[in-house]
Amino acid sequence: MRLQVLGTAAGGGVPQWNCACPGCSGARAHPARVRRHASLAVRLATGCYVVNAAPDITDQIESCPWLCPGPGPRESPLRGVILTDAELDHTIGLLRLREADTLEVHATPAVRQALRPFADILAPYVQLAWHDADALPISDKRPRYATEPGPSGWVSALRITDGDATLIYAPAMGAWPDTEALEQADCVIVDGTFWDDEEPRRTGISSRTATEMGHLPIEATMERLSRLDARCLYTHLNNTNPLVDPAAEQHKVLAELGVEVAADGMVIDL
Repeated sequence: MRLQVLGTAAGGGVPQWNCACPGCSGARAHPARVRRHASLAVRLATGCYVVNAAPDITDQIESCPWLCPGPGPRESPLRGVILTDAELDHTIGLLRLREADTLEVHATPAVRQALRPFADILAPYVQLAWHDADALPISDKRPRYATEPGPSGWVSALRITDGDATLIYAPAMGAWPDTEALEQADCVIVDGTFWDDEEPRRTGISSRTATEMGHLPIEATMERLSRLDARCLYTHLNNTNPLVDPAAEQHKVLAELGVEVAADGMVIDL
């Protein structure tokens, strides 16, 4: 299994279009700090997939050599998309894949239900072939646009395996995933949206804590990650997260624990 990290930012990316916080200003001044929306390319023996369809998905595909199209028209190696949830930042990119003839979409029933309007819009352009994702439920927080209650399984940690290696990917994590599944994984990439629980309130972006927003903060998960045998990385960094600054002291804290921060463009072979 080969992975390429296509993006590592939370909603809005870094920099965010309407924000001049230190993280966004730093990314504008130093282009190397720019982060695209959190996403992942996965190459398996059965084909190539993108995990979550971010708003910048076409730029992300162009950045991955083994997702580039073949010599003929519309000869893409991309077989489908695997979704962790139905949030707009993880699904809008489906609309940008309308040029495909057929596109596999792996998701939970709740996510599929929420995306019925997307499916209706895309029906005249592309045939969506829906499949159940190998998902570990970690939150019942549904996106704000989803007004129908729907079944459980709104937010999941994905388990992706090729028979030899296993990846757990959970860019949004309201609860700790199944411990046994994590212990059996070779690579674990999880929610690093906020460094601590008070970050959203302290920075003024929300009146809620990180946990109340559906994201376990890094301070609550880094020790648990450090005890796993798997290679562990954080992704989905918010623009307020001090980790968007490569000089932040928090990088040293994670390095001492043996936990990494994923970078855009990073390639991982499992």
